[in-house]
Amino acid sequence: MTYPAQFRYTKEHEWVSLEGNKARIGITQHAQGELGDIVFAELPAPETQLEKGDTLATLESVKAVSDVYAPMSGKVVEVNEAVEDSPETVNEDPHGKGWLVVIEVANPAQVGGLLDAGAYEKYLSDE
Repeated sequence: MTYPAQFRYTKEHEWVSLEGNKARIGITQHAQGELGDIVFAELPAPETQLEKGDTLATLESVKAVSDVYAPMSGKVVEVNEAVEDSPETVNEDPHGKGWLVVIEVANPAQVGGLLDAGAYEKYLSDE
């Protein structure tokens, strides 16, 4: 699996796609594979303030319930309702239609703490 080069990644297997002062966030191909079939997604309400490391969403699969953590601080400005209605979208297209939320970034410098695609792939191979 080659991970999109324009994204940034966390060691907790979230991805971030920066679009100006907004960050689209989802889970990686690796994470959805580990979770298995996702059957329920609980996403935050718009306007929710998140600090880096806060629980951003909860994904329930046939195997387990997993928290998704905010890779950056900010305010939720958009929630992917398609994922709430059809959680399997995360399995089908985790780096595309299966995104979870968009936040308005409070501290753009936090992107410096995220991994680029090459570093994330190396992290996975070392795990």
